[in-house]
Amino acid sequence: MKVLVAIKRVIDYNVKIRVKSDETGVETTNVKMSMNPFDEIAIEEGVRLRENGGAEELVAVSIGPKQTQETIRTALAMGADRGIHVETDDEVEPLAVAKLLHAIVEKENPDLVILGKQAIDDDSNQTGQMLAALLGWSQGTFASELEMSDGKANVTREIDGGLETIQIKLPAVVTTDLRLNTPRYASLPNIMKAKKKPIDESSPADLGVDISARLTTLKVTEPSSREAGVIVEDVAELVDKLKNEAKVI
Repeated sequence: MKVLVAIKRVIDYNVKIRVKSDETGVETTNVKMSMNPFDEIAIEEGVRLRENGGAEELVAVSIGPKQTQETIRTALAMGADRGIHVETDDEVEPLAVAKLLHAIVEKENPDLVILGKQAIDDDSNQTGQMLAALLGWSQGTFASELEMSDGKANVTREIDGGLETIQIKLPAVVTTDLRLNTPRYASLPNIMKAKKKPIDESSPADLGVDISARLTTLKVTEPSSREAGVIVEDVAELVDKLKNEAKVI
């Protein structure tokens, strides 16, 4: 079985986001970038499937500028066998990402596609579902547990009411939630080995996909600052403030 994992290069989750002075977006110059945390979980799950004998090859694919190859190398150091880089300096919306992945899936013919349920930069939570629709494949979203057997996948999903377990037929698209696994750290020997693993390069034009933007960002602003809290003397004062000032009761 071949597993394809989609990963994204995003601003590191430890970095404080700063909005550009012209309010056209967030500042990325000289900002630390890393792999989307949900995609790290997807890579880890793919590596575990291969280690358990459920997969023979693990391919990491990413879309973005030249620097995205650093993120792919991280995936290779974690255990992916090879990488695919679709290079573009343009901002790629979820539907365009799904179309690019669709084209790659048709070329690579994997049995399973795993990707994070969302990216922490845009929080769209759309690409996996769109990809499954374009492919006409089964999908299991928000997976917190994944078991493979006899050409089927048992996916335990995190839903509002608790957990739901579904069985889907392969080929399928699975999106990962936080509790699926804990990603491993890449060891130094594996980081060195990753430098020799192949990364195939292409462009949206090579894949025949139009990535023209369908949305226009009018303005990006920081959330309004929160007012300082107030310490009250007793319950009676708290109730009075909730009733007369906050007007929530």
